[in-house]
Amino acid sequence: MQNILERLKFGEILFCDGAMGTSLQARGLQPGSCPELWCIERADDVRDIHRRYRQAGSDIVECNSFGGTRYKLKHYGMDGRVGEINHAAAAIAREVAGEDQYVLGSVGPTGEFLAPLGPETEEDFYEAFGEQIVALEAGGADAVIVETMTALEEASAAVRAAKEKTKLVVMASFTFDPQTWGGYASIMGVTPEKFAEAVIAAGADIIGANCGTGPDHMIEIIKLLRAAAPDAPIIAMPNAGMPVIENGQTVFKETPEAMASKAPLLVEAGANIIGGCCGTGPAHIAAMKEAVRVCD
Repeated sequence: MQNILERLKFGEILFCDGAMGTSLQARGLQPGSCPELWCIERADDVRDIHRRYRQAGSDIVECNSFGGTRYKLKHYGMDGRVGEINHAAAAIAREVAGEDQYVLGSVGPTGEFLAPLGPETEEDFYEAFGEQIVALEAGGADAVIVETMTALEEASAAVRAAKEKTKLVVMASFTFDPQTWGGYASIMGVTPEKFAEAVIAAGADIIGANCGTGPDHMIEIIKLLRAAAPDAPIIAMPNAGMPVIENGQTVFKETPEAMASKAPLLVEAGANIIGGCCGTGPAHIAAMKEAVRVCD
């Protein structure tokens, strides 16, 4: 299978999966339980979610491994099962992907702070991320995405661990919110421009943004990333609109048709890979892919 970076270099637009969390919740994942444990205990459900995204046209199967660091798994008393859980997550995705789709390991934030705000060091983060990412590679991943990040030190540690401990293609993605001053920044005050500079210096092959916003804001964020890094491949994974509360539940109301109408604008802004985050499902991915194909 051709390397993902080669395909992007020659101008191909690739599509990633949509949300995993909301798909698991629809199948019975309860608040406070461990999503990643489903790779062990309910592997058929995870496999079916991957399969539905593949049928929708995704080129990249993203693993159910977002909270797979020892820090996150410790909340469930499973910090000693990092290797087992992440290897299983990648192996399930590899089974569905076969030899003509890419497997993308998902690596989310630890939820911890570096000193002096917290007890952790950058080396602690480096080792924890390395443990997870090595297991993802062993399970069959082709690439890894360090995603939903907000702090440069944490993201950079994860990118360095991936580059130095594996041979995976490495993506780095931040979550940016609109600011009162008119621009965008993470909750830690990092702008798209600063993010791009830092993670590329750390070794990221692909940069991007996910979560936080719907496609309207994502278009503007991708424009900023493209201006800051003219030569870097960019991944965009917006939510299905901005979240709203209805009957005590968080819902994302942007329809597949509405997101599809904005997918060509994401490409025009500079995105090379398009996927979806919270609230998106197979129908969103299928509609966005078709919209981009028609505009090609």
